Amino acid sequence: MHHLSRDAVPLFALIRSSWGYVLLDAQGIEAIADRLDGAQDWGGPDLLSRLARRMSPDQRRAESDLRRAARARCRPAGLARMLARQLPPGFAYLNVGHSDLDARTLRGVRRGGAGRIAVMIHDVIPLDHPQYQRPGTPEAFRVKLQQVRARADLIIYNSNDTRIRTEARMRDWGDPPAGVVAHLGVELAAPGTPPPGVDTERPYFVALGTIEPRKGHDLLLDIWDGMGAEAPGLAICGARGWNNRAVFDRLDRLPPDSPVRELPGLDDGQIAALLVGSRGLLFPSRAEGYGLPPIEAVALGVPVVSTDLPSVREILGNIPVYVKESDRYQWHDAVKALAEGPRRAREAASDAGFVPPSWEEHFNIVLRLS
Repeated sequence: MHHLSRDAVPLFALIRSSWGYVLLDAQGIEAIADRLDGAQDWGGPDLLSRLARRMSPDQRRAESDLRRAARARCRPAGLARMLARQLPPGFAYLNVGHSDLDARTLRGVRRGGAGRIAVMIHDVIPLDHPQYQRPGTPEAFRVKLQQVRARADLIIYNSNDTRIRTEARMRDWGDPPAGVVAHLGVELAAPGTPPPGVDTERPYFVALGTIEPRKGHDLLLDIWDGMGAEAPGLAICGARGWNNRAVFDRLDRLPPDSPVRELPGLDDGQIAALLVGSRGLLFPSRAEGYGLPPIEAVALGVPVVSTDLPSVREILGNIPVYVKESDRYQWHDAVKALAEGPRRAREAASDAGFVPPSWEEHFNIVLRLS
C-alpha cells in the first residue's frame, strides 16, 4: 500500500465489509493507513456497525471508519456498477491476499471494467497439508484456487516452489494463467530492548511464528524436554493459532524456572533484539510457501537451523543448517553444537554476503507485468 501510493498512477482500494463493498480513493487510503500504522485512532461505531451483532468492538470501529473514508460503497450485487461509475475503464485489479477470491468479487471486478486481474498466491498448504487446517479450509481454498485459475490474467508467486505446487494443482482443472515469481521484500527493524523473561546471559534460541501444528513447536518442546536442566533457553515468539491444543497445554504447564518462555505480542524491535542476542533461529516448520523468519534472521547475521524446505533453500541456499523435520537427533545435535560452541552471531550472513530480497525488486517485477 505504501509503495503503490507513491506511484503517479491513481490508486484505489476495494474492501469487502459486512454490508458490501467499500471503495477508497487515495485520500481514503491514507486515512485508513494512518489508523493501521497507529498515527490516528479509530473512530466510534456508526449505526450499521451497531446493528452488526456478531462483530467485535474493534471490527465495528474499523468498518465504520472505512465507510466514513469511502469514495463509494455498494451492496454485493452492485459491485460492477459501482466500479464502472468510479474507475477509468481498463483499470488493473491487484489482489495480494487470499481473501475475496470468490466468483462474485472477481466477476464483478471484470464486469466493472478491469482490463487486467493479477492475484498473488502465497502457498497451497491447505491442499498439500490438509491435516494442519481448520475443518472446511481445504475445500474453501480449492474453490478459491479454481476461481483464480478461471478468472485471473496473471498470478504472482512468492517463490518458485509455490509456483510449481500451485500450477500442478491448477492443471487438474485446465491450463494455469500466466505467472511470475516475485520474492517478498524484507524490512529489518532496528534491535530494541529485549523483552523481560529471557535470560540473555545464558545461551538461548528463538522460534518465531504463529503457534500452529505445521510450525513444529511440538518437536522443539520434545527436544527441550530431553535436554534436562542443562538446556539452553528457548524463546517462543508468536501468537497462538489453531488446532494445537496439545502444544498449548504443554506451554501452559511450563514451570516458572523452565528454560522455555512463551513470548507473544512482541514488537519488531524486541524480536530483532532477541534474534541478534541469540545463538540461532530454530525453524522446524513442516511446510512454507516462503519462510520469512529464516530470511530475516540471516539478514541480521543470526545462524539458522531449519527444516530442509525448498522455499527456504530457494532464498538462502546453503547458509542455514538444514535438518530433517522429523529427526529429533539431528535437531538435538544442531542445537547443542550452537549452544556449546563459540558464538557465531552475524557469521552466517556476513560470510555469505547475503543480501535479502527488497520490496523495490518485488514491485519492479509485479508492476511491470500487472
